[in-house]
Amino acid sequence: MGFHQPPSTFVNEIQLKVTDFERSLTFYQDMLGFQILDQTGELVRLTVDGEKPLITLTRPDDILPKQPRTTGLYHFAILLPDRVSLGALLQHLVRQKYPLQGASDHLVSEAVYLADPDGNGIELYIDRPSSEWTWSNGEVKMTTDPLDAESLLAEGASLIWKQLPAGTVLGHIHMHVSDFRDIEDFYCTGLGFEVVTKFGDQALFISSEGYHHHIGLNTWAGVGASAPPENSVGITWFEVVFPSSDAKHKAIERLEKLDFSIEEKDNEFYTSDPSKNKIKLSVF
Repeated sequence: MGFHQPPSTFVNEIQLKVTDFERSLTFYQDMLGFQILDQTGELVRLTVDGEKPLITLTRPDDILPKQPRTTGLYHFAILLPDRVSLGALLQHLVRQKYPLQGASDHLVSEAVYLADPDGNGIELYIDRPSSEWTWSNGEVKMTTDPLDAESLLAEGASLIWKQLPAGTVLGHIHMHVSDFRDIEDFYCTGLGFEVVTKFGDQALFISSEGYHHHIGLNTWAGVGASAPPENSVGITWFEVVFPSSDAKHKAIERLEKLDFSIEEKDNEFYTSDPSKNKIKLSVF
């Protein structure tokens, strides 16, 4: 899990908007195994370790359903610490007959895909050891091969699923963008990430400290896709965590030099990428 702590810059928390608060809370607790950290009305912070939040759920009064073919969340990815845990969670989802959307072997990782009751995309995955990843000319090799689900289920059969295990983190986030103009400037020159893989002009994967990706970006919702209404289902913001206050302030300075705006609210700093995806800037 060394890619999700200093000296890495990584994604740590997200805030999601949902239409039915109790339904969503039941899903995240009973299906995935999150715990409630704290709750104020229809805003709840969910945790794994009982100390730091990974997901905040909120229901605006005038909430709209998820809007198709817009920028915003493609999926967020929950990184489990070992294959047994992922197998046990998959067993649990199968037993509960919860619909899955796919499963893949990405060479660097093994992943299962689903969505929450509002259609917010979710990836559940484990990493293969980084010593097994293949790099060439500064890019990591990733693909979409069939997952060996049978062996994964068999490995998880020895564990009764109760909750997400210690060591579970938000591994990465994958966002729809309208196009790639200024995207590398924002995320790489500004925030300080490095490109690790490009899939033509359709997808871009970036990371820090040699991870396979902390952030994925794609134009699969359509080039020129517009931002969704602020009150629609989806992501409010995702958090990028810097290893130090100095690193955060230098990133803010770089973004301002590139003419990206910074908003300060309640002692927190926010910015938005060129496709209006909102990002909270924090320190580990």
